[in-house]
Amino acid sequence: MANVADQMVEMLVNAGIKRIYAVTGDSLNEVNDAVRREGSIQWVHVRHEEAGAYAAGAEAQITGNLACCAGSSGPGHVHLINGLYDAHRSGAPVIAIASTIASFEYGTEYFQETNTIKLFDDCSYYNQVATTPKQFPRMLQAGIQAALHRKGVSVIGVPGDLTSMDAEDITTSTQNFDPVAVIRPSDDDLVKLAALLNQHKKITLFCGIGAADAHDEVVALSQKLNAPVAYSFRSKMDIQYGNPNEVGMTGLLGLPSAYHSMHESDLLVLLGTDFPYTPFMPTDCKIVQIDIKPERIGRRAKVDVGLSGSVKDTLTELLPQIEQHDDDSFLQAQLKFYAHVKDNMKTYVKDTGKKENIHPEYIASLIDELATDDAIFTVDTGMSCVWGSRYINATGKRKMIGSFNHGSMANAMPQAIGAALACPGRQVVALCGDGGLSMLLGDLATITQYNLPIKIIVFNNRSLGMVKLEMEVAGLPNWQTDMHNPDFAMVAKAMGIKGITIKDPDEAKQGLIEGLIYKGPALINIFTDPNALAMPPKIELGQMKGMALSMTKLMLNRRMDEVVDTIKANYKHLKDLI
Repeated sequence: MANVADQMVEMLVNAGIKRIYAVTGDSLNEVNDAVRREGSIQWVHVRHEEAGAYAAGAEAQITGNLACCAGSSGPGHVHLINGLYDAHRSGAPVIAIASTIASFEYGTEYFQETNTIKLFDDCSYYNQVATTPKQFPRMLQAGIQAALHRKGVSVIGVPGDLTSMDAEDITTSTQNFDPVAVIRPSDDDLVKLAALLNQHKKITLFCGIGAADAHDEVVALSQKLNAPVAYSFRSKMDIQYGNPNEVGMTGLLGLPSAYHSMHESDLLVLLGTDFPYTPFMPTDCKIVQIDIKPERIGRRAKVDVGLSGSVKDTLTELLPQIEQHDDDSFLQAQLKFYAHVKDNMKTYVKDTGKKENIHPEYIASLIDELATDDAIFTVDTGMSCVWGSRYINATGKRKMIGSFNHGSMANAMPQAIGAALACPGRQVVALCGDGGLSMLLGDLATITQYNLPIKIIVFNNRSLGMVKLEMEVAGLPNWQTDMHNPDFAMVAKAMGIKGITIKDPDEAKQGLIEGLIYKGPALINIFTDPNALAMPPKIELGQMKGMALSMTKLMLNRRMDEVVDTIKANYKHLKDLI
């Protein structure tokens, strides 16, 4: 007779689950054993449940399929939370198995007792605890459906004693359904939208991740309208390639060209974006927003026309109603400005830096040059994110994921684990900050244990670089942002990973080639300039005052050497300020 754990595994297999990222123990052991006996699901033994949740989230984002992680009673639940928050906010369909203490101990403050409903309620669409064999399959099926169709996390709490009980048949479905609907605005709304687009001459399209599957439709619309195309970081890999009208990203990590196009427009069309940074949105033009989730419309900008639909379905119906615009003067002006911006970016690359202060822009451009056309990149939150966003270019086959919505440290390395397991034939490159890598350093052992040929590139600037910049812009002297790092290459070697250290810019290309072509996992520890700054697409007067004030405070505190180093390292940004 199959028990509840066996039933769980059977249902997960039927839902397409290939692996479970987890740390086994006590209340999770019956599930672990059921996985072993069934044989088709891989149990991936991570060193920290947070890493497991990140890996599952990455697998779900890259494949579009359901992924699974698990954590056992108490601390295992708490460790899952940060990775599940990231998956949920990224729209990644993830099922989390939260095995709990025995059900008869509930409410007694028993060892490792946690209230999973309270704990996971803010980072899930479905969150329930089964306490009887008849409840469990119904809850698991509902959780799978919620994760798949609402695009987020479902948490199933399972007491340890329940998993060993005999499974019971139920009269409701245990099958999963994946119907695909056509979702677009009404015919009348599309006619009105077409009329609006046809009458305006200075139009910019701004694409988010919701436009990822509509690349060809976006390009076709932009060419009919002679409209520049800007995009968010999350959608860069899907929108940038093969797009003659693209003008780059906007936002905190973006480029002046995209910001400029959006603000020079008479009409801005937001396509599948929940772009969070309202200061980068124009306020003096007409704005149209199209989103599959209508509750998002208007919460980031003063929208004039809001329509609900998938970007692909909407544009497919809209395109035949759009007239070919003859005047391309607005588009050409924006493309000319974008060319100037890209030329400035090359200036940063040509100046490679000096020993132990290699310019990170140069490293990122080398990675773009040397990585495969279908590489999967994961980027840590912070300065690694900046260099990846600006210098890694789309090919139509590459993917890039990060903690773009949740903004957590330490995401890149565990996300690379999920990517490498889900796509074993593809190159996976993790762009890590020294701060981020340090936080979950133990899971380097997971990479070795499963012989994952991940390439970890450490932008080792010996500081929390983004935090340092935030403090300086706020007019504060940076304080407690320095990192006293181990020798990351030596740590990698101790973990069974090839370790390479690069301190000289003249050795950077060869060192990266050596690491990237290595057959197994490799870590490339690169000493980058700690004073390299990432200037936003529009420099506000307050930010300039803040930087000047922080420099003054540093000088008054007798840290003049650091002031001089910052000025020397960033002379190139003067072009952006003029």
